[in-house]
Amino acid sequence: MSHFSNIKTKIRNLTSLKAALKDMNIDWKEGPSAVRGYQGDRRTAEVVIEQENNYDIGFSWNGQEYELVADLQYWQQPLTVDGFLQRITQGYAYHTILSETSQQGFQVSEQQQNEDGSIRLVVQRWS
Repeated sequence: MSHFSNIKTKIRNLTSLKAALKDMNIDWKEGPSAVRGYQGDRRTAEVVIEQENNYDIGFSWNGQEYELVADLQYWQQPLTVDGFLQRITQGYAYHTILSETSQQGFQVSEQQQNEDGSIRLVVQRWS
């Protein structure tokens, strides 16, 4: 019986996901690669974060978005699963906004990290 959990996200852009992981100083492997789980069970993911306990975390494409794939019983990260996903999602949104606005000719004119952890961005485009 599989112990893997698949947690839905709103992450659809692999480049922004990788940038968010890099911002968090998380080492990851390019996939497709195996996510190691309980009793040798494996799942394939496009991004794999290896843990020291040999139970990995992955992000796997389900046809619409990247799901977090992990055996949560063996979670070995400094943040809780929810905290981890919140940080990844924030970083993902940040990089997606930068990419999309840049493609439309905008530049960041102001960036502020707020005390509550949120990020305020002001973008502008000269015409």
